[in-house]
Amino acid sequence: MELDAKRRWMLAVYGALFALLAVWAAIEPFDRKDWALENLLVVLAFVLMAATYRVLPLSRVSYTLIFLFLCLHELGSHYTYAEVPYDAWTRELFGVGFNEWIGWERNNYDRFVHFGYGLLLAYPVRELFLRIGDIRGFWGYFLPLDLTMPTSMLYELVEWVVAEVFGGDLGVAYLGTQGDPWDAQKDMGLASLGALITLLAVAQWGSRSRTSPPGNPRRNRNPHKRLSLVRGSSLERRDQYSRARRSMLSASETCSSADPIAASVSARWTPRCRRECRT
Repeated sequence: MELDAKRRWMLAVYGALFALLAVWAAIEPFDRKDWALENLLVVLAFVLMAATYRVLPLSRVSYTLIFLFLCLHELGSHYTYAEVPYDAWTRELFGVGFNEWIGWERNNYDRFVHFGYGLLLAYPVRELFLRIGDIRGFWGYFLPLDLTMPTSMLYELVEWVVAEVFGGDLGVAYLGTQGDPWDAQKDMGLASLGALITLLAVAQWGSRSRTSPPGNPRRNRNPHKRLSLVRGSSLERRDQYSRARRSMLSASETCSSADPIAASVSARWTPRCRRECRT
């Protein structure tokens, strides 16, 4: 219950902050029609998260990453992705433009957001695979990457269709190629690279967390105690919890269901199991 309260409070804060950003983005955007098209994705994302919040609530880490990505997307919808003035901002703050410092000749905010798509959303996607499909090991890292790549390709196809249907300045603004014939391929490659970096970082962190620290060799022998040590919203701790749950079920039949995630969608969770297995 305490974790649920913290999650609700966090989501309320994120919702208020995003609402302020959305109101600002809606005030005199660079291209009103492009802003409307871009925000269709935001509306769909919020509808999906609201519909699944009670049945399949994500971890606080996942909600934070989704919030950051939506903020980046909302900023791009206000200026259009090809016109976000990050170069002017850095020139005003530091006296030199970011593009000049890096050596870029185009506005690369769109590529930054495509990279952020993989970097920020691979973790929530992996959490869904772990919790719904009970995927473990190599597949727990490969499948999120495998999903990131075709969804990035699908978005490029959506951009192409929109550009063909609407045409004119709106189609050009939504497509945002800025004259680069390889823009779609680069966007997909950056999304895949971002997802790969995140999954490698999660794998590295998980390998370290599985290394037992020095201490009493008799510690954690009780599987119920092991369950209490893996509390929190971390995805790797959920992996540890799953292993501890299997150990507990093999050692004792006192709980008919030791999975609090299943308990959140099922009323058949006994009071005894709630006392012993609550996280």
